[in-house]
Amino acid sequence: MIDAVKLHRPAARRRAGLFLAEGPNLVEGALRAGVVERVFATESAVERFADLLADAPLCLVTERAAKALSETVTPVGLVAQCRVVTAAWSDIAARSPRLVVVAVDISEPGNAGTLIRVADAMGADAVVLAGNSVDPFNGKSLRASAGSIFNIPVVSEPGVAAVAADLGARGTAMLATTLDGDLSLDDADAVLAGPCAWFFGNEAHGLDDATAALATHRINIPMRGGAESLNLASAASICLYATARMHRRQ
Repeated sequence: MIDAVKLHRPAARRRAGLFLAEGPNLVEGALRAGVVERVFATESAVERFADLLADAPLCLVTERAAKALSETVTPVGLVAQCRVVTAAWSDIAARSPRLVVVAVDISEPGNAGTLIRVADAMGADAVVLAGNSVDPFNGKSLRASAGSIFNIPVVSEPGVAAVAADLGARGTAMLATTLDGDLSLDDADAVLAGPCAWFFGNEAHGLDDATAALATHRINIPMRGGAESLNLASAASICLYATARMHRRQ
């Protein structure tokens, strides 16, 4: 179990190719995805989640040990040790995806997880965490994904330009949200109807100029009220919903 506790650290996760999924939602998703090596559970958790754990590889632990494995304030005593299953960008690109989310230099784990959740809900084919983005198997990111991490390919790919080149070669529209975008989302239906890749930037600074220049279209989200801007999760939700709506019409 000591080795499992070390998986709270990014370096340990990378070395071992393992991560921890905490709580019934994530454990259920991990079991369904077939990536669980073992499930650490207290006696009370085994009783409480008996149906979920019926066929799981269980390792009974004390309440004290469960707290050491947990990253939450009120642990439920249920943590799965899981294998990291990574997708290769080259494989995803070869399948000519219809909708891709490219998140560039995302430093906040909660935002990364939320993007993964929204992308999954809107039927995206993949999420690419590009540049210097957070580890998607960070505990906070996993919880924010609400299990979607197990439903959609998530790729860590440092080279943003290489991703854009692959997309461009396949005729994919590359879309960047900017306040001064020359195309309103309200008027973008023709663009959104085809294969699309949305590029979203850092929470504090948005997309850097070099990445924004890779876009084939710079999109602005019309805002009717007094707010000057939207946070990352809100903007992504609006853009991906608009795209999914057009794709459903095809």
